[in-house]
Amino acid sequence: MLYDVRLELHYDYDATVHGGRHLIRVAPITIPGVQRVVAAGLSFEPRPQRESTFTDFFGNSVTTLTYLTPHDHLDIRLTARVQVEDLQPPADLSPTRDGLQNEIARHWSVEPDSPHHFLAASPRVQLVPAITDYVEAVAADAPSVMAAATALCMAIHRDFAYDPRATDVETKPAEAFALRKGVCQDFAHVMIAGLRGIAIPAGYVSGFLRTNPPAGKPRLEGADAMHAWVRVWCGQHVGWVEFDPTNAMIAGPDHISIGHGRDYADISPIVGVLRTHGSHETTQSVDVLRVE
Repeated sequence: MLYDVRLELHYDYDATVHGGRHLIRVAPITIPGVQRVVAAGLSFEPRPQRESTFTDFFGNSVTTLTYLTPHDHLDIRLTARVQVEDLQPPADLSPTRDGLQNEIARHWSVEPDSPHHFLAASPRVQLVPAITDYVEAVAADAPSVMAAATALCMAIHRDFAYDPRATDVETKPAEAFALRKGVCQDFAHVMIAGLRGIAIPAGYVSGFLRTNPPAGKPRLEGADAMHAWVRVWCGQHVGWVEFDPTNAMIAGPDHISIGHGRDYADISPIVGVLRTHGSHETTQSVDVLRVE
């Protein structure tokens, strides 16, 4: 599948900003055998006085911005063309949960994709006994790690309501779990917390999702979205498998990855510091268009 991706993020500040430094993570990455970035470009308004790009520990593309002059807004625009392979879901050759622990113990590596980085609590994902108990019940009869992850993915989709008004970007997994409501970020964090609670490595994926309009209806500008899903280490023979609990599915050719980390904090679209007062308003528009 070949896609053209357009993203626009607009920030309106209540008061003039005097200087600022930001890290931007919105550009898709090339993943050998999975997706290839044909071309990509980022633009900013106003233009920063300093701009550079680097690759972080997990392999994500990061653009740094430095502003030295006053400004009252920030526009971030991404255009990209990405080739995504239409891969079949992997066969379940994953071990049992006990077998997974033996494989993890023999995995002597701390490379970025090592499962050891994705087992413990992280800045945005705490290990919550209530979530662990929920996962133990959901996965009690699962014969393998991949089956346990699939069962949890389906259970979150069944038991949780998608409600953008129920949570915000700072909502913790325990709060979203208690509400049984939230958005893709919440569902991903709950799934990650649950899997780590039963000693299955899991991480956070940020990207874009191509959505299909209702039958007979035209596609709308800005109808697609930035999205979040989960990657699960299913043992040495299967490796990482990505699950989308918001849509009850294994991530497929409509999922375009920006990158991954332990949780949202590692791959948030923008993070930084600035000097101002008051608040700001944010608007977002995403188009994911298939190139026929």
